[in-house]
Amino acid sequence: MAGLASTLGAGAMTNSIREIEDVPVIFVIGSNTTESHPVISYSMKRAVKKGSRLIVADPRKIDLTRWAARHFQHRVGSDIALLNAVMYEIIRNEWHDRAFIDDHTEGFEYLKETVSKYTPEYASGICGLSADEIRELASILGTADKVGLYYTLGITEHTTGTDNVRTCANLQMLLGHIGIENAGVNPLRGQNNVQGACDMGVLPDVFTGYQKTSDPGTREKFEKVWGVEKLPGTEGAKIPAMFDGINHGDIKALYLIGENVVMSEPNQAHTVKSLENVEFLIVQDIFMNETAEYADVILPAACYAEIEGTFTNTERRVQRVRRAVTPPGMARDDWWITGEIAKRMGFIMEYNSSEQIWNEIRSLSPSMAGITYARIEQQGIQWPCPDTDHTGTCYLYCDNVFPCGKARFQPAEWKPAAEVPDEEYPFVLTTGRRLWHYHTGTQTRRSAGFIDIFPEELIEVNPEDAQKLNINNGEYITAVSRRGKVTVKSWVTSRVMPGVCFMTFHFSEACANVLTNNAFDPVTGTAEYKACAIRLEKSNSASEPEKQRVHRENK
Repeated sequence: MAGLASTLGAGAMTNSIREIEDVPVIFVIGSNTTESHPVISYSMKRAVKKGSRLIVADPRKIDLTRWAARHFQHRVGSDIALLNAVMYEIIRNEWHDRAFIDDHTEGFEYLKETVSKYTPEYASGICGLSADEIRELASILGTADKVGLYYTLGITEHTTGTDNVRTCANLQMLLGHIGIENAGVNPLRGQNNVQGACDMGVLPDVFTGYQKTSDPGTREKFEKVWGVEKLPGTEGAKIPAMFDGINHGDIKALYLIGENVVMSEPNQAHTVKSLENVEFLIVQDIFMNETAEYADVILPAACYAEIEGTFTNTERRVQRVRRAVTPPGMARDDWWITGEIAKRMGFIMEYNSSEQIWNEIRSLSPSMAGITYARIEQQGIQWPCPDTDHTGTCYLYCDNVFPCGKARFQPAEWKPAAEVPDEEYPFVLTTGRRLWHYHTGTQTRRSAGFIDIFPEELIEVNPEDAQKLNINNGEYITAVSRRGKVTVKSWVTSRVMPGVCFMTFHFSEACANVLTNNAFDPVTGTAEYKACAIRLEKSNSASEPEKQRVHRENK
């Protein structure tokens, strides 16, 4: 998918947050927007009040469904089958944009052939919706003037995550809803600066601005500025390969910056084993956390309110961050700590400020060349911004200009999750976030107000399943997978469909990642947090209402 795939692979929204309020049909799939992106959800709610039609496809009755014209509650992990069937219907009814497809895309016939078997009747058996519901969704999307598609980790956190993203892009290309305002394919990033981190080259195959390490000219440019020779052109290791390398003895040291992997990585027992096996572990963070307990060296970092620099948000907007308070004790900026380590290893970086670092970045990254500190003093600018006369880019691919020529359809076949329910483990566990807590709880679980509102982890269980297992609402039960088990309070609710349970990874006492499967998307290395098989058992700790206990099995 020339041009389009690279941007979506980087996770960037093709369009802007402000456009949401004017999108005629908002299609949200795999995104618990109100809890994971509450500010953006307000834009969606305002759009509904102004007349937009909100369509939600999600296995759970998330809060956003209260605002939706329709909620299509499909099965966990069936996104490709559902969207392929929708595209089948769009093509069959000739709702696709023939002019856009003919003039600006490649591979349409391949897409048409791939989706030809995904009739609504066939896809119904996979995704759980009726054939008529699939036809209805296809009609809504296919006949709309414009559709803006929004997704998050419900699409990406699967072993088929890359194919899921491609399928979302295929749908919008089929409709011709790429390269225009109030439409597009819009992944909402999960952390405050995850977009900025990716932009800065933390991905293992790119430098800043998504410039490929495999390109000799790019490597030469960076070598000259950095004063080094022979930068590697090979792709670096992703997290799964890092842990495997540790356990195989190939990786001797691990340096973690702001990454609480004990809580955030799947199959917690496997993660802990890797941390115990690595010869030297450095943890650089703002608080002592579960991962820091295994560290040989702990480096105190400054938090977001104690630093100067830039963040880039989900709509590609580079924004200034200013120091509000002085870092406590020995806490220092991350860039300063890294520079001091480099100095002690014999390489002088000579950075004196975050602005100096940013100026180097923009000098090397064409997409950010026009963004200076002075220009973003009051308001951020969205990349691409190639020069200082450019005002930034609100939406990508304007006038159907794609960086590498025509956009290419890349159809995908549906595949089941790596681990599906069976007789021993009959339930699907899917994981996510709660509104009141953030990520691994390192910050929010130190806030008394948030703890008062949401003090402990809950596992959502459908009322039908609870009745069969004699589980009462608020009762402590044990969730068991092939990797471990946790004792957690039950929340009997119709938010989840029968056969599905939901948990988060905010609470160390009952962390969903004790249970999750360390199976990964082969392209991105993203774990399948959204689907693993579990069973539910009555817990002996049901008489201890204030206590949660976590158990790990050494597997």
